[in-house]
Amino acid sequence: MVKLNRIYTRTGDAGTTGLVDGSRVAKHDPRMAAIGDVDEANSAIGVAVVALGDTAEATALRVIQNDLFDLGADLATPGEDFTPSPMALRIIATQVARLEAEIDAMNESLSPLNSFILPGGSNAAAAVHLARAIVRRAERSATLAAQSVSINPQALAYINRLSDYLFVLARRVNDNGAADVKWVPGASR
Repeated sequence: MVKLNRIYTRTGDAGTTGLVDGSRVAKHDPRMAAIGDVDEANSAIGVAVVALGDTAEATALRVIQNDLFDLGADLATPGEDFTPSPMALRIIATQVARLEAEIDAMNESLSPLNSFILPGGSNAAAAVHLARAIVRRAERSATLAAQSVSINPQALAYINRLSDYLFVLARRVNDNGAADVKWVPGASR
């Protein structure tokens, strides 16, 4: 259990921050950029949860928000052993598989895509689309970090799958795709 008695520590005043193993890195380190982008994605999902109200979709997103804290902890844990342990919280294959199963289940009731869609439709779908775009940025940050440090492959798979999940969820929220706003190429020419 995490217990925070004090929010400020002053340990980051010189521009560094601590990782799970106690080592310190610059706050602008690619690993920290990825962690920050995951945090922003989690916040955007929180906005989507509020927009969705008391729905099954909001409940599913709350599970994902918890997963994103796991993902942040995973990214903040250096090393090449990605086996979960009491001291190393790691994203595991079953978390990725759960997202895939939920994507498949949602996709069954959606109308087929015959055009790209614009982010929007309902307020809730727009919030989900915004979260999806931020998750894509977090994925870019995580893959950039993976070029210089070891990153759990399951963490990378999870964040990749999450953007797919959010795309499908936004369509589901838009009346199973019926309220999607379709892209009309060259419409404003």
